[in-house]
Amino acid sequence: MSRIVVIGGTGLIGSKVVRKLTDHGHDAVAASPNSGVDTITGAGLQEVLEGASTVLDVSNSPSFADDDVMSFFTTATTNIIAAAKKAGVGHYAILSVVGSDRMTDSGYMRAKVAQEKLIEAGGIPYSIVHATQFFEFVGSIAASATVGDEVRLSHAQIRPMAAEDVATAVAKTTAHEPLNAVIEVAGPEQFGLDDLVRTGLAFRGDPRTVVVDPEARYFGERLTDDMLLPGPDATIFETRFEEWLPLNPAPAPRN
Repeated sequence: MSRIVVIGGTGLIGSKVVRKLTDHGHDAVAASPNSGVDTITGAGLQEVLEGASTVLDVSNSPSFADDDVMSFFTTATTNIIAAAKKAGVGHYAILSVVGSDRMTDSGYMRAKVAQEKLIEAGGIPYSIVHATQFFEFVGSIAASATVGDEVRLSHAQIRPMAAEDVATAVAKTTAHEPLNAVIEVAGPEQFGLDDLVRTGLAFRGDPRTVVVDPEARYFGERLTDDMLLPGPDATIFETRFEEWLPLNPAPAPRN
């Protein structure tokens, strides 16, 4: 049984990964500020990594402002590398984003690329999983692109996937030998970004109108048609958006 520390292990993906690893007999430890592990200050990091064979980082920056997100990923990754080396950890895995290296105008994606480069040069065997956008974030994409009663989005193509499938891919990769490479995972269907959001809003009775706008920004990036698509070697998961929607109703409004 392997001891695997999951940084960000209480979040959307992390909690699912911890459950999957535990179900397969691993000693999966969810590490987050709430459990006393802070990758920015380094507090608790060395202690939680002692005796671990693998560290997986699925944490995310609390702020997406360009300087903040770059500082978060580079500081956290530098601290994890140092602590993991000292603890003798033999595998460092992370979750990143399909197309991150192409989206050079996006501060968030530049920060993810910086994180990957630190890991590749860090001296610990590694695995990097690039995933496409999650179904769970369709509402957030719409909110970020809303102007009045309109949602303005590019028609760039995307192959979104369920967070459950992302977690499956990440858990399998983390539990196996290091790849020392990047792999891509994606969903089974290809949509225009505007069509994806339009479908999600319509299913939930949202009255906003989705308008195609080639100049609309996505994480600060003006998208080309294929910028968000994985390559031909991507592993394709089976969950379809129309199957996922009825099982994942929108949160009830707060009183």
